[in-house]
Amino acid sequence: MNPELYLADLEAKPAALAGLADALEAGDPFGALLPEGIRRVLLLGMGSSRYAAGVAALRLRTAGIDAAAEYASASLSYPADPKTLVVAVSATGGSRETLDAVARHRGRSFVAAVTERPDSPIAEGADLVVPMLAGEERGGVACRTFQHTLALLLALNHRLTGAGPDVPALLRRSAEATADLLDRRGEWLEPAMALLDGPAGVYTIAPAERLSSAEQSALMFREGPRRAADACETGDWAHVDVYLTKTLDYRAVLFPGSRYDGQAMDWIRQRGSTVLAVGGDVPGAAACLRYRHDDDPDVALLTETLVCELVAAHWWLP
Repeated sequence: MNPELYLADLEAKPAALAGLADALEAGDPFGALLPEGIRRVLLLGMGSSRYAAGVAALRLRTAGIDAAAEYASASLSYPADPKTLVVAVSATGGSRETLDAVARHRGRSFVAAVTERPDSPIAEGADLVVPMLAGEERGGVACRTFQHTLALLLALNHRLTGAGPDVPALLRRSAEATADLLDRRGEWLEPAMALLDGPAGVYTIAPAERLSSAEQSALMFREGPRRAADACETGDWAHVDVYLTKTLDYRAVLFPGSRYDGQAMDWIRQRGSTVLAVGGDVPGAAACLRYRHDDDPDVALLTETLVCELVAAHWWLP
């Protein structure tokens, strides 16, 4: 793992998104799937892969599809079945837990492997291999692959439901949003770093529909600069994390969009805690960071983690 190369990986995001948009316009990577033959969808992964799978499964359920995102390490899960689509996500293609989970389904369920390395073990025996097209992450941290996984799972949703955003167009808007944050970081990055630099870690909060943003952001603080960080869903925050504002110098990143933003901010104001709001104007926040197209929740899903990724990268740099 290398902080300089990780920063370079982040700076390459807009170009990588544009490349993925071109690829999706050229052909549907899930075109071999026949929706009428699929009774349920099981998404498997670990870490960032599972974060992305969680929001994808929620969208599929909203469309009426029986879908679940599970820890690949779970010993209990759906039984193998010819009408079960297993989507195994592993950027490296070598996650031990995901390989073990896929082994229970290979030859008995339809297995689609989503990976940056089509020549890796996860692709062996898969019925369909979907390349992430994120490019090598030389910093050793899953950042572009996380973003591309979200995009590809949106494409899967469109294939199975016929609904959802125009993914190539969304990717181009997200590339513009990402470039905007990168281009203007001289304005916002140092103040954000100072605001979040407390003695008790960083807490990240997001609505259920974009919970992956909070989870990935917290992981970036842990994985790079090795700082304490934890993620919470906005509504659940009032039941599980509010207590920390009573005793800690509580510093949080809020990704707005939940109907329960106000509930959380009421407690935060009462306790004098510190919040950086990313992508919206939130009353009571210490600072609000806006970026291009941030009024589109799908753009936010693909873009907003960059704020914490950049903060983490600069905290990590020697």
